[in-house]
Amino acid sequence: MLNPDDNKIHEALMREALKQAKRAKDADEVPVGAVIVCGRDIIARAHNQIETLKDPTAHAEMIAITQATNYLTSKWLQDCTLYVTIEPCSMCAGALVLSRIDKVYFGAPDPKTGACGSVVNILQNEKLNHKVEVEGGVLADECSAIMSDFFKKKRMKS
Repeated sequence: MLNPDDNKIHEALMREALKQAKRAKDADEVPVGAVIVCGRDIIARAHNQIETLKDPTAHAEMIAITQATNYLTSKWLQDCTLYVTIEPCSMCAGALVLSRIDKVYFGAPDPKTGACGSVVNILQNEKLNHKVEVEGGVLADECSAIMSDFFKKKRMKS
């Protein structure tokens, strides 16, 4: 559960992820944004670039992981925290486990592909060698709204 004393910090960092989601939306990408924090510093900022890069792995979380590991010059993200606007999918959750990130805070749950408890829970799977602390619901309404608005507009264009 979120510590009430930390709510403002978590919300401020999720707002940074929301800024990235808006960048994705402006590029006609599914509006997912992510930031990775080490200590009190944001060391990575990313948004979905699947359409732009023509790469199905170009999720915000994957790009942020690459940026953060490059910044730290390490393959491990111990002592780091990810803030992402929607619950990570199985690919991203697997990469987060492999990177040994400490914590993940997400905004809105993803009932179709969420791999942090909605469909499966890869981050806390007992059979894996690393478990990631996870908390959902940070600015959930705002994170859900940007996604809903994006797909509503897409359906109206079709």
